[in-house]
Amino acid sequence: MDLLLNTVQTYDWGSRTLLPELMGVPPTGAPQAELWMGAHPAAPSRVSRGDAVVPLDRVVSGNPESELGAVTVRRFGPRLPFLLKLLAADTPLSVQVHPDLAQAQAGFARENALGVPLDAPHRNYRDDQHKPEMIVALTPFRGLCGFRNPSHTADLFDSLEVHALQPYAETLRVVPERQALAEVFRAFLRPPAGLLDAVAPALAAAAAGTTEARLAAYARIARTHPGDPGLLSALMLRYVELSPGEALFLGAGVPHAYLSGLGVEIMASSDNVLRCGLTSKHVDAEELARVVRFDTPPARVLTPREEGGEEVYPAPVDDFRLSRCRLHAGERRRARLDAPQILLCVRGSMTVSLAGESISIGPGQAVYVSAGAEAVLGGAGTAFRATTGTAQFLR
Repeated sequence: MDLLLNTVQTYDWGSRTLLPELMGVPPTGAPQAELWMGAHPAAPSRVSRGDAVVPLDRVVSGNPESELGAVTVRRFGPRLPFLLKLLAADTPLSVQVHPDLAQAQAGFARENALGVPLDAPHRNYRDDQHKPEMIVALTPFRGLCGFRNPSHTADLFDSLEVHALQPYAETLRVVPERQALAEVFRAFLRPPAGLLDAVAPALAAAAAGTTEARLAAYARIARTHPGDPGLLSALMLRYVELSPGEALFLGAGVPHAYLSGLGVEIMASSDNVLRCGLTSKHVDAEELARVVRFDTPPARVLTPREEGGEEVYPAPVDDFRLSRCRLHAGERRRARLDAPQILLCVRGSMTVSLAGESISIGPGQAVYVSAGAEAVLGGAGTAFRATTGTAQFLR
């Protein structure tokens, strides 16, 4: 059992206040976008072992079966397969999509064979893993997720009264769904001159004349990313609002973007992100066309289910499992798993006890527990338990 020392990522889109307010510390004045908890090699958590502070990925690689358990190692190899984060967005993130496992493996092998350096700006696949993810809202949370019905997007285009959008609206109405979404999406990756200049002010005018949250969100994207063609792709996506406690699952091929709010995010530990816009980073139109799912499934907004005294957020992958533990004073939750776990406090004051030792944690602090160890969670507050989707509770 170890208290985790974690890295804050200061991406430009991050909030300057949400994470400091949660953790009860003064803001630094810089954006604080993500707090990473796990063993991702780009920013691993650190733990105290003996007289030294060492990265968690080094601890795991030094004795993988002891730290992860035999089942985890057999399924995922000698690595922690999930990454836990606190995510605090103030302005829209890039519109992006993640590959499935077969696409990631093929893409990674292809770029290796071509000799593309792992850190090259134009590289699409930095590892051979997929990257499903889920976010649980701690505050009201807004995002874009998946394509909406093409006819509804056509109606939006009509309402903006931008003549240059009419051919796209017509395509969305008369062409079969998958073909229409693919044609318009690809066209918007390289839009004709003048289209963005016409759409941005039309969105501002439409948002000023209504209280509709969706239009306000699109207008804000236009303001914060002026001249970025990703605005047009964003207009094709479904606007989603989460209340605190609700979650959104994002699978392979689903274009999405977080817009604002604070949440607990968990994902498979991978760097494979293909960006569609709202970014200065590389956009590969041809690879996007292979990876994006051109369909309109409903957004996977999830509520937790009661399971063994915890509230589990169901996810259709085995890379991770996320549950919420809400305790009153004097309550305790015991959990001994055959897989590693991270316990993150988000409210109140909690203690994690193991073999006669205890670690106290407050909001934004987390404890790592090795496989096979029985952790006892106590206190008054709310914590999230992150582990693998293959984890079994041991007696």
